[in-house]
Formats: sequence, structure tokens, C-alpha cells
Amino acid sequence: MKIVIDTNIVLSALLSKRGASHRLMVWLFQQKKKYSVVSNTLITELEDVLTREKNIKLFNNLTKDDVLSFIDDICLISYHQAIHFLWRPFLKDKNDDMVLEVAVNANAKAIITFNPKDFEGVKESFGIEVLTPKEYLMRIGEIK
Repeated sequence: MKIVIDTNIVLSALLSKRGASHRLMVWLFQQKKKYSVVSNTLITELEDVLTREKNIKLFNNLTKDDVLSFIDDICLISYHQAIHFLWRPFLKDKNDDMVLEVAVNANAKAIITFNPKDFEGVKESFGIEVLTPKEYLMRIGEIK
């Protein structure tokens, strides 16, 4: 099942080793098969958000170079999706539209986010589920 990970999940995974977002990222890195999908715009957003000075200060013992290496590693374990057409605007936030575009172009089955309300109408219009990390991990049997 191809999935698209919203930036808030990756940020949360770097901030805490206790939550479902961290567990999801660890699970993705342990798989022999690729599940996550990225695009140039999604990687650019990850770089912008994760390397902000205020976020780097919150990450325990990680430097900007460490974070950029982590993003490179995400690229290695993910499908790379070119965006061929746009549906904008569909959602209220253009950054959420960008996540949706990756999911639609990749024929992903789910978008993983902490803000499902931001993706209102996606399941009905595109057949893409919007799940939290915990919901996804429960769905695949990683947690109960």
C-alpha cells in the first residue's frame, strides 16, 4: 500500500521517540519494500520545516546536516513521484494540496497526517484514506 506522509508526522517523529509517528518512521525504514511516496515539492517542504532554526534546537543532539541526511534517507526508502497535473485548489491549505497531489499522482491508498480535518473530502473525491499514524499502524497490524 503506497502512502504519503505529511510533514507534521516526520517533525513529530524527530521530536519524540515515544509516539506513533516515530514508530511509523522506524517501521518504514525496517521494510524491504517501499511504502512511502515523495515528490520534489514534498522533500522541499520537509527541508524547509525540519531545518528551521527553532526546530533544530528542539531535536535532541541533531544538527542541520543530520536532519538533511535523514531527509536523504527518506528519499532512499520512498518512491519518487513526478506531478503531472494539479487539482488546486481543492483543500484550504496549499501545502495540504501539495500532499494530496503526490497521493493522487502515485495512486496512494492513504495520507498519514495528524490533521485529518485538513483533508476533508479527499476520501470521497479521490478514494484516498486519511489516517493518523496510530490508525495506520493498527490497520497494518503493527499495534493493537
